[in-house]
Amino acid sequence: MDAIGVSITLDGAQFGAAMARMRSLGSFDPAPLMEEIAALGESQTRRRISEDKTAPDGTPWAPNRNGTPILAETGQHLLASLAWYASAEEAVWGASWEFAHIHQEGAVIVAKNAPYLTFFSGGAWRRAKSVTIPARPFIGLSAENRAEIEDLVSDHFARLP
Repeated sequence: MDAIGVSITLDGAQFGAAMARMRSLGSFDPAPLMEEIAALGESQTRRRISEDKTAPDGTPWAPNRNGTPILAETGQHLLASLAWYASAEEAVWGASWEFAHIHQEGAVIVAKNAPYLTFFSGGAWRRAKSVTIPARPFIGLSAENRAEIEDLVSDHFARLP
């Protein structure tokens, strides 16, 4: 009976670069990557407010009564309050302005201490028992935002030694 077998010879020199990359992943510090993600997320949010004027799902924001660019008057407060934070565990960005949530979620403002709200809008003084501010979501990720973040992560890992 003849012996049958298989012999495989591996040259370890071929795996040097791969092994070096594996070692660098073993000591990977995620904090710089998280900082890049958070900074990009903030930048995407600024672009949404300043240029895109759409919700993360692509829905255009409802026009305002004055016919001016959406969030133009309050947008400076909103833009100035955008910030990001990152650690090794998370990447966070958002707005700290006290009225940011009203733009994100919408609100109904009702007169409390008088029969009507009085406000200046569209070049005239107006009165109303309530005012509905439609939601104009600016925080969130669109499909394009997700793709940008995925590209950033891929590029980050490609730059590792």
